[in-house]
Parts: sequence; structure tokens; C-alpha cells
Amino acid sequence: MREGRSVFWPEYRTVWRWHMLAGLFCLPFVALLAITGAIYLFKPQVDDLIDWRYDHLAVAGAPGVASAEVRAALGAVPGSRFMAYELPRPGHGAARVIVLRGGEAIRVYIDPSSLAVLGQVAEEARFERLVFRLHGQLLLGNVGSVIMEMVASWTIVLIVTGLYLWWPRGRTGLAGIVYPRLGLSGRARWRDLHAVTGLWLSLVLALFLVSGLPWSFVWGHALQSVEQRVGRLMAVQDWEIGAVPVRDTIAGHPVAPHAGMGSMADMPGMDMGGGEAAEPDALAGVDAVVATGVRLGLPAPVLVTPPAAVGAPWQVRSDTQDRPKRASVRVGADGTVLSRQDFAGKGLVDRAVGYGVAAHEGQLFGWPNQLLNLLVAGGLATMSIAATILWSRRRPPGGWGVPAALPGRRVGVGAVVAMVVLGVLLPELGGSLLLLAVAAWAMGRRVRPEGSESI
Repeated sequence: MREGRSVFWPEYRTVWRWHMLAGLFCLPFVALLAITGAIYLFKPQVDDLIDWRYDHLAVAGAPGVASAEVRAALGAVPGSRFMAYELPRPGHGAARVIVLRGGEAIRVYIDPSSLAVLGQVAEEARFERLVFRLHGQLLLGNVGSVIMEMVASWTIVLIVTGLYLWWPRGRTGLAGIVYPRLGLSGRARWRDLHAVTGLWLSLVLALFLVSGLPWSFVWGHALQSVEQRVGRLMAVQDWEIGAVPVRDTIAGHPVAPHAGMGSMADMPGMDMGGGEAAEPDALAGVDAVVATGVRLGLPAPVLVTPPAAVGAPWQVRSDTQDRPKRASVRVGADGTVLSRQDFAGKGLVDRAVGYGVAAHEGQLFGWPNQLLNLLVAGGLATMSIAATILWSRRRPPGGWGVPAALPGRRVGVGAVVAMVVLGVLLPELGGSLLLLAVAAWAMGRRVRPEGSESI
């Protein structure tokens, strides 16, 4: 029986070696993901806290119309053009108008009664936007997205090998298997904290990793390519694939970064040219479309975006993080509703990804979702700390503390099949495994115990 296991599965020590090598690569990034993810979970609350001073104004007089607020914002940002108007929420004060100057989207806060400019901030510089880019891209754009996709792929290997190592193998009782033995001391206690926490987190963490892949550069574009082939092209406003400029997510389509390059710049009054007066009817449609948007009652935040070309319809779109509640409505300049697309009308893959993204961001089922994700983030931090302590106590001076490769070791048919399947589903993992195998072969260390493990 033992020989049979050695044919189909690798030796315990070999899996332990793989687990530690994957952990040395992944754990620093996993700790970063846990911290930034925990912060981003509370994006609605953090945004409200940052904007508190704009939402509690001593408003005197009747609020102005949306077109006047848009003109005030355009006049405050010379050389800008109108991008979006955020529908006011009940009990909130300042109007939010987003304008584009060059390639930069800028949010302008307007007093609705006096039309005074209260403040402005670049969308890319908003706190939660920075956390989002750090979490998924390391602030490095598509290069960072590729790195984090690689981390996610190897973290799945970390989960699989960790479960293999956790398997009781004849041990009796639940202590040290489903709950840690905190009464122990030294390495045994840290081992239990690491292993048991990893067990309970493994399923949820795997779902988190898979739900985050549609955002990544390589996997996300591969999924988009599949959907294009079956006629279900994903819209950029649903989720970002790789490093997408925030101006594109606001507009709902790629936007030319300079006013002279996009068709919207040719629309009268869309470019205020530093505050000059627009033609009388340039923004007349804003008021009618905003009124329709208010009547629709879509979940906040709701953006009203102008047509991409003269004569095209306006769009009223809910950008709530609870994606199953999102809707996009095409509205004529006179306020007439032309068409509506709800979440239920999307393709099966789009809906599956939407549910996954909403759960990943902690917004699918309210505060319990946030609490669950926060517990997962705390568990990841605990597991990472325990693993670091175990490794530091095992590591000899000047060494890495990784178990030496066994001579004459077998990888096992089962392990090879698992690697092939994961390598196909996760292209970056498959590519890195091939590179490791080629490197091991080129260095002549495929079987020597002091060399790199051939996987």
C-alpha cells in the first residue's frame, strides 16, 4: 500500500518542500493582500468618512439645477470637459461632478445652493482608489497585476499542498486537526495555529482568489476573449481587467485622454475652455436626464454620463459594489427612458463573476459579508505570522530552512495530473512550472538532494 502511494503521490517531505518554497514566495504578498483587503472592505464607510464635510453642509436656499452645477465644476477646472454627474443621495449636501482634464478625471464638489466650489480631488488619488490599486496591482499597473496573478496562482498551490500536509494520517481526536492546541508551547503551538487556521480558511481563500482572477491582466483578458467569441463582451464598468484608468470605468467605455481626440470634445459646451460660456442648449439634457435618474431610484452611487457622440443617448448607471443590484439605463436628452439592462439580463459567466466580485469586496450580503471577510483577513494574518515564526525557528544561520530534496524521489502520477490541470486553468502557474522544470534540467539538479526540486 505504501508503495502504491509512492507511485501516485509524492513523499510527504517532497510536498513539504514545495509548500515551503511556495510560502516563501507568497506569504509577504498574502500579508499585504490581507491588510489592503481589510481596508477596502469598508470602502463605502471610508468614502463617507472622508467626504463627511461635504455631506453636512449648512445649505441656505433652494438647490440649483444639475446643469448649473456642471457648469460651475467645468469653470473651476480650466480646460476640462464633462464626464459624469453623481446623483445626490438623500440627506447629502454637496453635488459631485466629475470632469476630465487631459487624461485625468477630477471630482469637483459643488455647493448646491450657492454653486460655490467646495473642493476637488483627482479620482486616481482618492484613498480607496489607491488601496484598490495597491491591493491588485502593487501600484505598478499591469506589471503589478501580472505579479499579483502569479501570487494568486501559487497561493492555490500553497492551499493544496497545505491540505495534503494537514491530513491527519491515522491521528485520532480533533485537537490539532480542527482546533489548535493552545496549551502547547514552542513550535507545536505555532504549527497548530498555522495548520488549523489554514484548514478553515482554505475553502474561502480559494474562492477569494478565483473571484479576484477576472480583475487580473492575463486571466481577465483570457476570460474576455472567451466571452467575445460567444458574443457576450464584458463592459468595462462591470469590473476592471488589469490596470484600467479610472476615467474609463467612470465613462463606461475607453475615453480619449485629450479633449481634441474624442468625439465628446466636439459636442458644444462639453469643453468649457477655462470657463467660457457654453452654447445655450449645450447641457440642457442634463436636467431632464438627472430628473429621470432620480425617479428610477437605482442603488447609489448613480452616475449620469453624457453621450459619446452627438445624438446618442445619455446613460444613467448604478455603480453599487453589490453588483447583482446594478442597472444601466439609456435615456434620451428629453428624459425618456429608451432601454434598461439589469443584472439578470447578463450572461451566465458575467453574473457568476458579478456575484464573486461582490462577495470578494464584502458587499454581497451587507455587513455580515464584511465581517466574514474581515475574519478571513485576520485569519490570513494569523496564519502568516505563525508560518513566519515557524520558518525563522527552523532556518539555520545563513540558510533558507527549506527541506532538502530527497534522492530518487517520485513526483507521482496524481501530482503530475494536478499540476497539469492547475497549469492549464492558471496560465501563469503553468508557465512558471515549465520555467522551473527547464531551469532545473539546465542546471543538472533534477535528482541531486542539494539542488532544486524538479516539479
